[in-house]
Amino acid sequence: MFAIKTYNVISNVGLAVFPKNKYSINGVQEPDALLIRSQNLHRNVLPVSLLAIGRAGAGVNNIPLQKASENGVVVFNAPGANANAVKELIIGILILASRPVIPAIAWTKSLSSGKEADVTLQAEAGKNHYRGTELSGKTIGVIGLGAVGSKVADTARQLGMHVIGYDPYISVEHAWQVTSDIKRATTLKEVLSQSDYVTIHIPYNEQNKNLIGANELLMMKKDAILLNYSRNGIVEEAPVLAALNVGHLAQYWTDFASDELLKHDQVVVTPHLGGTTQEAEDNCAEMVANTLRLYLETGEIEHSVNYPAVRMPFNSPYRLTFLHQNVPNMLGRITTVLADFNINIANMINASKDDFAYTLIDVDAPMNEELYQEFEKKCLAINEIIRVRGIAKPTDEEEA
Repeated sequence: MFAIKTYNVISNVGLAVFPKNKYSINGVQEPDALLIRSQNLHRNVLPVSLLAIGRAGAGVNNIPLQKASENGVVVFNAPGANANAVKELIIGILILASRPVIPAIAWTKSLSSGKEADVTLQAEAGKNHYRGTELSGKTIGVIGLGAVGSKVADTARQLGMHVIGYDPYISVEHAWQVTSDIKRATTLKEVLSQSDYVTIHIPYNEQNKNLIGANELLMMKKDAILLNYSRNGIVEEAPVLAALNVGHLAQYWTDFASDELLKHDQVVVTPHLGGTTQEAEDNCAEMVANTLRLYLETGEIEHSVNYPAVRMPFNSPYRLTFLHQNVPNMLGRITTVLADFNINIANMINASKDDFAYTLIDVDAPMNEELYQEFEKKCLAINEIIRVRGIAKPTDEEEA
């Protein structure tokens, strides 16, 4: 049995991925895996039993990645699972930023004369105070052309907008999703200086921290509208407020609240609504539950943010997995231990990601508990090896 501990409200669609005969949910204090959404784990002590953390969403800034990597805990997320939800929200916000629908509704609700005809006339007479602009023909700059950004870019193009995309780190997979009608900027200045609207869809990391600051705001067109529905910390608040105050920036829309932003009339803050749809929550939970199950049952890694992706057919009766530091001669040292135990290798794969690496080795014969304990002890005597696991190949009944 594997034990899963959940935080926050996890969709039942995701929880249904775990068979009840093989998994217990929130039944033990020392879980094999955590399944979370927004829970902040930075102050938590990761239990020794913990093998994996699954984040039912894209961002992982609420997870201590370095600590997890050093402890041999593989962290998974659900890239792209909420992309459509975020895209639809962005398109809705573009319309609301261009057409003052919300203040117009509030004004209309304030009308009261006691006579229906008078209210109708008042509403008709006041509509010109809420004249907006059309998206068609305007230029939108999309910073980040990943799962969300590529969808936003394509939908904006279908609305008749001119689209400029900027992403120096775009993957081959997402590059194929961006149509040839979308202009690719080679610099941040290029996309900022040409856009009437700028929307940001990149992860938060050290390279992207405060990506949009005072200098970048000066590059933007006067009266441009800025949207940050990516991550907090990518846009510097103080320069944005200054740009709004002097009339350089027209509006700022964001999913990340602060006291200063809430006080400003030209800032609209939504309560982290990006992926908050039933469909997105189901998709995220289901994707990350499947990757957790794959890792726990086979040792294979998919959609991890701190360890490399590794897939290998499980054709042998027993599999050994090694999470270790990415240093020279690790394979040689591991295979030497295998040779010392007279264990024959049937198949093997190794991959690395930054400072850490992962090795799967399938062997010809299963290991009993006593032999495995002795083997694990000798492997962990190698300082660079972080965690060792032994996994028996699931039977046909178990796989079913």
